[in-house]
Amino acid sequence: MKKYSLILILAVVVGLQSCGDDFLSSSPTEKQKAGDPATESVILSNLGAAYQILLFDSYANNNYNSIVLMSDLRSDDIYKGGGDAGDQHQLYLLSLFTSTPQELPAGLWNIYYTGLARCNNVLIACENAVGFEDEGKLKKLEQYKAEAHFLRAYYMHLLWKFWGNIPYFEEPLIEPPYMTRQYTADEIYKEIMEDIDQACVVGALPMKVETADLGRVSRAAALLLKARVVMYQKDQSRYAEVTKDMAELINSGEYDLFGDFAAMWLDQNEFSNESVFEANHLPEGKTWASGWQGYGTNLPAFIAPNGLSAGDKTGDFKGGWGFGPVRQATWNIFEEGDTRREGSINRWDAGQYTARFQDTGLFMAKYSARVGYNPQGDVDLNYCNNLRIFRFAEALLNYAELLVIHGQAPVDGLTAQTCLDRVRRRAFGEDKPIPATAENIKLERRREFVGEGMRFWDIVRWGDTNLLTESTELSTRTWRDEYKYLPIPQTEMDRTAKTDFALTQNPGYN
Repeated sequence: MKKYSLILILAVVVGLQSCGDDFLSSSPTEKQKAGDPATESVILSNLGAAYQILLFDSYANNNYNSIVLMSDLRSDDIYKGGGDAGDQHQLYLLSLFTSTPQELPAGLWNIYYTGLARCNNVLIACENAVGFEDEGKLKKLEQYKAEAHFLRAYYMHLLWKFWGNIPYFEEPLIEPPYMTRQYTADEIYKEIMEDIDQACVVGALPMKVETADLGRVSRAAALLLKARVVMYQKDQSRYAEVTKDMAELINSGEYDLFGDFAAMWLDQNEFSNESVFEANHLPEGKTWASGWQGYGTNLPAFIAPNGLSAGDKTGDFKGGWGFGPVRQATWNIFEEGDTRREGSINRWDAGQYTARFQDTGLFMAKYSARVGYNPQGDVDLNYCNNLRIFRFAEALLNYAELLVIHGQAPVDGLTAQTCLDRVRRRAFGEDKPIPATAENIKLERRREFVGEGMRFWDIVRWGDTNLLTESTELSTRTWRDEYKYLPIPQTEMDRTAKTDFALTQNPGYN
């Protein structure tokens, strides 16, 4: 059954107020004047609006820009697919490293900058809070601040990974020309880490949230976000700290691997014992007219095979649009008996579906369209599949990598081999150990996270980008180091031109 949380209910309340925010403007949920006293209800309204951004990425600013798909399209796991090369052409260019300032997934730019503005509103309201005099209330206020710092860091870390050298602001931009300066990627990293450190203050957030608060940020989520950011930056000065963080999370006893890998992705198993942080989607509210409302996700329709006949039971797979076909090489990385293969990839025979562009017969399974998951409204926009943003398996594999690849010392006797063995034991249903070598840890990470938007970022941070140059019947592309970042959208270049805040285009796109 779909679970509702306080934050989701608040997002529902504010959700129909706007058809979009300019990325450099204040959120429409900012009802109080700047500096006015803010009650708890005002803070929670702003916080709900900040969380709401998590529900917008699959139809981001009316663009099909699911964050996991936009991340994976540049990897060696999937192709673009769809009707033909021109169907969502900007995504085809993304997959070939030929994005232009005019054609790229700019919907993510828009929603995550709106997320930044909304998080700023929360923190400004918290600074002007009234009615938090007793100890219990003050603790709640610190939690609200930590949640906002986490969300701001999460949204900014995605903008940072995609675009690198980007604008940043913490106060409403209320005077012409409503712009702010462009930071370097390293400056953005520092800003993100300041927010993460605030979110990770001991006692600010619980290691795991209670049932009534499912969908809200936990300390475990903040620790995993820190690991993603530090490891992507390759900030060796913080590797020991992150290693201790992963050991703390693993040894907390609050999380475990869900026993059945394939079943973990079903609606009834959302917020399982493995789940650290999820975007809580509901099957309602989104419309073709606006991507800035509603609670469902389009990703399942987008990646399900076209023309597939639906089963007759809730949870059976059904057809969709045929984007994101999985490469045969990705299927081949799995050993026989590894339940993650069929748990991650659906293999359909010719005649069961309609073959489309870059067809392989293989499609992503974790978030694929299912019967009964979109019962009303504009159904292809309103699937209820929760996006699993952080899972416990990531902590285990982070820890193993930090020890073996980055030379960190074990914490409290926890070994890389123990962590790797746990991941493989769940995958095979029995002990299936392999040595905890760098090569095996990288491969296990790829197997574990197919279709979850991790692979491309791992390839880049490991420096394994030779894997991205190819010339085959289905894809020809050449990697260059400047392709780590996408071009700044032309609309933003034009908006800031001839002002004191004129944006500089990323190298390689002039």
